[in-house]
Amino acid sequence: MAGTTNINNRRYLGNKYRLLPFIQSVVNNECDQIHTVVDIFAGTGAVASAFPDKQVITNDILYSNYICNYAWFSSERYHPDLVEDLIDLYNTVQINEDNYMTQNFSDTYFCREDCAKIGYIRENIEQRYHFNEINFRDRALLITSLLYAMDKIAKTCGHYDAYRKGVRFDEHLKLLLPLAGNDNHPDNECFNMDSNELAGNLHADLVYIDPPYNSRQYCDAYHLLENVARWEKPEVSGVARKMDRTSLKSRYCTKDAAEAFEHLIENLHCRYILLSYNNMATKGNDRSNAKIADEDILRVLGRKGEIKVFSEDYKAFTTGKSDRSDNQERLFLCICRQED
Repeated sequence: MAGTTNINNRRYLGNKYRLLPFIQSVVNNECDQIHTVVDIFAGTGAVASAFPDKQVITNDILYSNYICNYAWFSSERYHPDLVEDLIDLYNTVQINEDNYMTQNFSDTYFCREDCAKIGYIRENIEQRYHFNEINFRDRALLITSLLYAMDKIAKTCGHYDAYRKGVRFDEHLKLLLPLAGNDNHPDNECFNMDSNELAGNLHADLVYIDPPYNSRQYCDAYHLLENVARWEKPEVSGVARKMDRTSLKSRYCTKDAAEAFEHLIENLHCRYILLSYNNMATKGNDRSNAKIADEDILRVLGRKGEIKVFSEDYKAFTTGKSDRSDNQERLFLCICRQED
């Protein structure tokens, strides 16, 4: 019988799970009549999970995050017994045949044995969905289980810019059953879009914004999970075995970040905007420096409404190259003026 896993059991840069009490307190104390919450840079969905009694709308440009968010938050009913039976099957199956994963990733992030199993499981999920043996949420839950299991044993520091060489593959793939509800809000929605393209089509009480802070592109850090989630079997190259990620690059990691942020805010239709942005603008190494200056944040949000700023000391999950004890996470709350 499969063990279980929760939404927070995944390593992810900038994950806000430990900040949820801080975020919830600001929303509870400062925002009235919140019924609809948009998490427009949802990542792993940690912040969205803090509002189980609300209509939740998630969005992320990475399909690997979208499919996990669909697993956790969709209102589509899934088949718990079927999903659990398949996870039990995947945990016991023995695979030796070559496949896309063995041909491209053996003895890198995973040993050959686990690569063979990952490739088999992912292909089997797709075949079962193609032949209508499972629905889309069943598929999402199985992919989520696989991605979480991969992340648990991958020989990395929590991201996939490089794998750790010369280490023993002492842990092996074991899928767990995601503890997802079958009673989510009936109007929940999940999107896989560029946030700026989606913004103008949304209407909500609260929009939570947690964009990339610096030059580290998330599609570079999580290319392997993205590859497996999409399962398009692209060519990969380089030591890190990365696929082409051109279409997934974020402007928020470039010199155009402030301009992108301004466009996003101008197009939102909501009563409250809650922005997470830390205080690394002039600290750390160059890649860690924040791309949007406080002056730009205050200027852009000030055009939208009244601003309040809250801060809390925070030890973030990083790539291991920055270890600052005085890092602060700030929440910029914008109480939006009513639209005409």
